[in-house]
Amino acid sequence: MYTEKALPGPAWNLNQGALRVHENRRQLVHTNGQPFFWLADTAWELFHRTTREEAALYLDKRRGQGFTVVQAVALAELDGLRAPNSYGHTPLLDMDPARPDISGDRNYWTHVDDVFDIAEAHGITIAFLPTWGDKVGPKEWGIGPEVFTCENAFAYGRFLGARYGRRKNLVWVIGGDRFLVYQGRDHRPVWRALVAGIKEGEGDAHNLMTFHPVGGQSSSLWLHDEPWLDFNMMQSGHAKRGDSNHDMIRADLARPPYKPVVDGEPRYEDHPVDFKDDNGWFTDADVRQAAYSALFAGACGHTYGCHPVWQMLDGDRTPITRARRSWKEAIDLPGAWDMQHVRTLVLSRPVLGRMADPSLVADGQGEGIDRVEACRDSEGKYALIYVPTGRPVTVNLARLRVSEQADGVQAHWFDPRTGQWLAGPKRSATRLTVKQTFFPPAVAAGPGNDFVLVLDRLDETPKGNL
Repeated sequence: MYTEKALPGPAWNLNQGALRVHENRRQLVHTNGQPFFWLADTAWELFHRTTREEAALYLDKRRGQGFTVVQAVALAELDGLRAPNSYGHTPLLDMDPARPDISGDRNYWTHVDDVFDIAEAHGITIAFLPTWGDKVGPKEWGIGPEVFTCENAFAYGRFLGARYGRRKNLVWVIGGDRFLVYQGRDHRPVWRALVAGIKEGEGDAHNLMTFHPVGGQSSSLWLHDEPWLDFNMMQSGHAKRGDSNHDMIRADLARPPYKPVVDGEPRYEDHPVDFKDDNGWFTDADVRQAAYSALFAGACGHTYGCHPVWQMLDGDRTPITRARRSWKEAIDLPGAWDMQHVRTLVLSRPVLGRMADPSLVADGQGEGIDRVEACRDSEGKYALIYVPTGRPVTVNLARLRVSEQADGVQAHWFDPRTGQWLAGPKRSATRLTVKQTFFPPAVAAGPGNDFVLVLDRLDETPKGNL
């Protein structure tokens, strides 16, 4: 019998898995201390709606585009308890979480095993959601059905922990786009029971854990002090262009005890803005801005998403929210390819000292789609400044401590659409003022003409840019 007082204590934070939280409490690293860059895609229906061959096609494509993580759900949103997977299997007996259907040589869970194996072969970590939130509640929203109690959640978690807890390409993501407290009902005891079951099932292993919240919220709102929450996940959502994921990230990073944070569901490429066709559709420019804004605000990584891909839309399946192409076509949309350049840029400079610094922008950050985001090394060795609309930017070079420690700065412009580096002039200290204006090579101003200004102190300029 499950009781909440049986929950383990702070010792859960001892990480013995493939990833851990770095001592700076801002980044994720491998167990050998090397930085791990979270670059994820949302493939929520990956286990539920693909064959092994399709999963391999998808994972091969995403690995080629530089992705390191795929977010996928065991008990899927789209009627995942009753609608069978591609091989005719459902995950539970009588929709009872305490009774996973593991009968026969092949079943729903052997397919999940296969997808994990394929992902591992591609060097991809699965951010593994045990269930979508509609199976826990609130029942007023979603297909459901609401089947979880504390008792069967603990049993189901123990099954998952025992079966998958030893895998090295796993991060647990509790939750699934639902409120934790809704209309007077507190669903946290059920989620805690699920976590406790996972911990018992995986024994002395410990894979990182986070929580995927409802749109416009962060896991920190309800769970920040939970000992099992290794890092926060937020969902900036699909409501508008130029949304404020940067503000949500900075708020999370300022909250003690300090934990890394990632935007686990930003605006999706090829998704109608605010779910309305009349507002247009999010483009590659929109997903680039979400990524650079999050990272330069201090996030430990970023999650991309594509509307037809998360639902694995294909064949005769009913589109959700007017998705307009198959996932096999959508995996080649330009925003997905642009993500490899995000990774290239961030990893081209020392990662563990990266910190947000809005004061680098001396002429105002702007608002919405015109907002400039800036970060730098904690010792002022380099700065990265994202200019989303191709306008000139004036930089406070004192933040790089140029006059005290270096002869000047080397400027580059990085093209986030092509990954090309465009060398700018060296500025020597004798010709520097505290504020300098830099002009991007954009052919025109406006959305889609984004560039990143990269500034290195001349005493710290890398040999080459990669």
